[in-house]
Amino acid sequence: MNSALGPLDYRVPADMAVEPGSIVVAPLGPRQLLGVVWEPDRLKSDAEVGDNRLRNLLAVADAAPIGAPLRRLIEWTSDYYLAPPASVMRMTLASTSALEGARLVIEYRATGEVPDRLTPQRAQALERIGDRQGLIRELATVADVSEGVIRGLVKAGAIRAVEVDIDSPYPVPDPDYAPPVLSDEQRSAADRLVAGVSAHRFEPTLLDGVTGSGKTEVYFEAVAEAIRRDRQTLVLLPEIALTEPFLKRFHDRFGCEPVAWHSGLRSTQRRRAWRAIQSGEALVTVGARSALFLPYARLGLLVVDEAHEVSFKQEEGVHYHARDVAVMRGKFEDCPVILASATPAIETRQQVAQGRYAEVQLPARFGAAEMPVIEAIDLIAQPPERGRWLAPRIVAELRDNLEKREQSLLFLNRRGYAPLTLCRSCGHRFQCPNCTAWMVEHRLTRRIACHHCGHAEPTPRLCPECQGEDSLVACGPGVERIADEVTALFPDARVAVVTSDTIWSPAKAAEFVGRMDAGDIDVVVGTQLVTKGYHFPNLTLVGVVDADLGLEGGDLRAAERTFQQIRQVSGRAGRGSKPGRVFIQTHSPQAQVMQALVTGDADAFYAAETQARRDAGAPPFGRYAAIIVSSEDQAAAHEAARMIGRSAPHEEGMAVYGPAPAPLAMLRGRHRYRLLVHARRALDVQDVIREWLSNLVWPAKVRVAVDVDPYSFL
Repeated sequence: MNSALGPLDYRVPADMAVEPGSIVVAPLGPRQLLGVVWEPDRLKSDAEVGDNRLRNLLAVADAAPIGAPLRRLIEWTSDYYLAPPASVMRMTLASTSALEGARLVIEYRATGEVPDRLTPQRAQALERIGDRQGLIRELATVADVSEGVIRGLVKAGAIRAVEVDIDSPYPVPDPDYAPPVLSDEQRSAADRLVAGVSAHRFEPTLLDGVTGSGKTEVYFEAVAEAIRRDRQTLVLLPEIALTEPFLKRFHDRFGCEPVAWHSGLRSTQRRRAWRAIQSGEALVTVGARSALFLPYARLGLLVVDEAHEVSFKQEEGVHYHARDVAVMRGKFEDCPVILASATPAIETRQQVAQGRYAEVQLPARFGAAEMPVIEAIDLIAQPPERGRWLAPRIVAELRDNLEKREQSLLFLNRRGYAPLTLCRSCGHRFQCPNCTAWMVEHRLTRRIACHHCGHAEPTPRLCPECQGEDSLVACGPGVERIADEVTALFPDARVAVVTSDTIWSPAKAAEFVGRMDAGDIDVVVGTQLVTKGYHFPNLTLVGVVDADLGLEGGDLRAAERTFQQIRQVSGRAGRGSKPGRVFIQTHSPQAQVMQALVTGDADAFYAAETQARRDAGAPPFGRYAAIIVSSEDQAAAHEAARMIGRSAPHEEGMAVYGPAPAPLAMLRGRHRYRLLVHARRALDVQDVIREWLSNLVWPAKVRVAVDVDPYSFL
C-alpha cells in the first residue's frame, strides 16, 4: 500500500471472487502491494484506463472483507483531515502477517542461565529482555543490541527457542464475574449507559465525574452489557503506560484481561489481536488511538477514557483526533460512544450544551473518599531556599507525610534534570543539532537529549566552545533535579521518578504500580504521566512544583490544559479513606486558572474560557487549520511557504496568517514554516484548502502537511 497513490483500477480474474472491502494483492510495476477493493462510485481514479490495459489482481488475502462502516470512516477521516485514503487504510491493515493463514512460529525467551562469557552487551540484553518473549529481531530492539548478540546468547544457552501457536484463542470475559457494589448515584449513571448499549443506536454521552467518582466501574457496566449481547467493545486510553493498570482492573471485574492494542506489542501479538478483532472473537479491546481503525466484526460500544487528553491528537502522519474520530466511528457503526473525563474539553462541553451529546454526571467521590483540600503557595511571598525549588510549606508537608508513612507526589511537567545546560565559563548553550531546541540533561542516564527528535549524546566533560572542564551548569528544574532535592532533604525517603523515560512500557507501569501498592515508594516525582488513571489509596499529598509552566507559549488552550492537568494530578490525593492535601506553587496565585483550582469553581472557569473563545472565534466557535512547510533546504522551504501564502484564496469569513518560521523552526533536520488558517465555523475549510493547494507545485524536497484542528502550535 503506497500512501502517495490515489485509487487504481485492476481487472478481477474470472476465478477470483471479490467484493467491496476485500483485501487483495495487486501488482504495481515490479512490486506487489496490499490494497482494498472499493466501490467504484465512491473513489474516482485520476484517469480512465481501457480494459485492455488493466492488470489482474494477484490474490485475495485470507481475511474477511473490511466492513462498510469502517470504509465510510476511512473516507471521512481522509476527507476531514486532508490525508490520502491509503495513509488512513494503513492503520486498518496494521498487521500484514495477520492476512496470512494460521501458523506456528519460533520465538525466543531467556532461560535464566548466565553465559560463561558475559560481555557488557550480553549483560544489557539479558537485563532488558527480562521475561519477554519474541522473535530475535524484536528482542534485539528491546535490548538495544545487534541480532548477533541475541544469537550468541542462544548458542550459549542463555536464550532458548519456543514454539508458539500465534492464533490461540483469547479467554472470554465474564460479565457476571465480580459485579461491583455501586452507590445509588453510580447505579443510576450505569443504568443510563447500559440502556444505550441495549438500544444499540448511536448516542455520544459525556460521562463527567470528578476524580475518584468511579467512572471506570460505571462504564464497565455498559461493557458487561455489550459482552452479554455478544458485541465488541473498544476502550481507548491516551497513554500506553495506562494500559497495564487498566488490564488489572478489568481482570478483577471480568475474570480475564481484554485484548490489548498498542505500539509496544510484538508482531506476533499484533497478528493474534488483529485476527481476533476481525473475527469477532475479541469481545473487548483496550488500545491506543490507532485501535480505532481496526476491523471490528460487530462493534457495540466505544469508550474514550480521559477523553480530554491532548495525546489523543496524532501529531504526525494523519493528523486526526481520536476523540472526534471515535464519535464518527460510533455514528457509522450505529453504536453508543462514552466520553469519560473529570475535566472535559471545552469542545465536548459545547456539544453537550447544544444537545448533540448526552451527559451523565458523577459529582462526588465514591464511599468515604472526599475531594482534597487545595491551597496555592505564592512563590513571591514564600520563596524556596536559595538553590532549591520546593517552598518551605511543601517541605514541611513532605516531612509530615513521611512521619505518618503516607505517600506523596510532586508534579512537574518537565522531564530530565534541567531544561537547559550551559557553560558557566563562556555561556555556551547546548542545542540539538537537528532542532531549534535546547538539549535536556538526564543525570540518571548521564546523557543530554532532545525531547523533540530523540537525539542523545553522553554528557560532555569539556565545554565544546571554550574547552572548560567541569564547567557545565544546570538551569531550571526537571523532575530528576526535584528528586535530588527530596533525597538531600530526606535521605531515608524512597523516591521514584516517573516519566516517559522511566515508564516506557506497560510492564514498567505495572512494576511502578506494584511498588506503590506494596508501600515501597514514599515520594513520587513525575510528569503528566502520573496525572491520570492511577489509584493509590495511601497517596495523600500532592505538590505542584511549577503551576505556571503550562501557561507559557501563547497556546489558545494553555489555561484549559493547565487547569485539566493540575485538577487531574490533584485528584491523585486522598482517593482512599485518608484525606488529601494539594499545594500549588505559583507566581500568579490571583490568576483566574489558579483561583478556579483553589476554589473548585470549575464552572466559572470554563464559562470564562468559553466566552473568550467565542469572542475570538476560536474553536469550537471557529476553525483553525495549520499548513506546515518543511525541507532540509531552508531557502526551498521559505520560498514554497511564500508561494503558498501569496496564492491564498480570498474567502469571506476566512483569514490566512503567515508564513512565519515555526516556533520550533527546525525539527529533525528540517527547516519549518507555518501558515495558520482561521475560518468561521460554517465554512468548509477543507474544500478551500484542498482546491488551494491542488493548484500549486513545489519542489520534491519540500514537504507540505496540513493539520486540521491543530493542538500543537510549535
